Amino acid sequence: MKSRFKWALAPVAAAMVLLLTGCTDQLARGFLPGEWGVTNHTDRITGLWTTAWIVLYAIGIIAWGLMAWAIVVYRRRKNETGIPAQLRYNNPIEVLFTVVPLILVIGFFAFTARDMAAIETPTENPDVNVQVIAKQWSWDFNYVDADVFESGIQAQFDGQEGVPETLPTLYLPVNKSVKIDLSARDVIHSFWVIDFLYKKDMFPGKTNTMYFTPQIEGTYAGKCAELCGEYHSLMLFQVKVVSQAEYDSYLATLAAKGQTGQLDTTYDRNQNLPGDNPEIRG
Repeated sequence: MKSRFKWALAPVAAAMVLLLTGCTDQLARGFLPGEWGVTNHTDRITGLWTTAWIVLYAIGIIAWGLMAWAIVVYRRRKNETGIPAQLRYNNPIEVLFTVVPLILVIGFFAFTARDMAAIETPTENPDVNVQVIAKQWSWDFNYVDADVFESGIQAQFDGQEGVPETLPTLYLPVNKSVKIDLSARDVIHSFWVIDFLYKKDMFPGKTNTMYFTPQIEGTYAGKCAELCGEYHSLMLFQVKVVSQAEYDSYLATLAAKGQTGQLDTTYDRNQNLPGDNPEIRG
């Protein structure tokens, strides 16, 4: 009896360990990069992620506890011989094994769809409009409202992990709603700011859009998240979230350097996409 009680306490002890260690901020965020509130969407994404893991761990603890209980209670005793009674099927258990996963799948889908809809909802009259154009293997940034641009080169390595000063840098003002139009000059790329916990693919001949509000000043690492060729690993960039004054100063610097106007499709490698040449009819 004491032995059975000891085995029954194992799942409870495991749950207590998880509960107590959950006090750390890193574990509370599910080991995701960044911190709370980096953008207006990151807490929503973090909540979905951690809630899913809590549900799955709870189910795991129940399943592991039942397995341990069955192993102990139905173990072979001394002097027992032969094969124990066999059950061909058990309707209640089979219904349980069908219904519970179905509820989980529907629940995960519903909450994911809810959060995706919120993240993808367009912002009316955003404060900042930016166009990001991906290219092998770097980035171009059009600051649409100020009519200036920045054209980047791929990361330069010199026996180090990387030299941040050489990376293309996208400046954004803190606490301002941002709309970013995403496109590509050659092949499929993906725009990923790691701490923003969200990424979106970039296609030649098609524009995707992201909407968010950066809420914490700082420098955030970004990279292409779609394998795009030989130097994909060098396709890095930074996002600097700064004050409005510093943002305005940076745009004035671009204008002073003569980087006025907008980079367009002139330098796109694909010049035969549908609609590019009205004289060509498929």
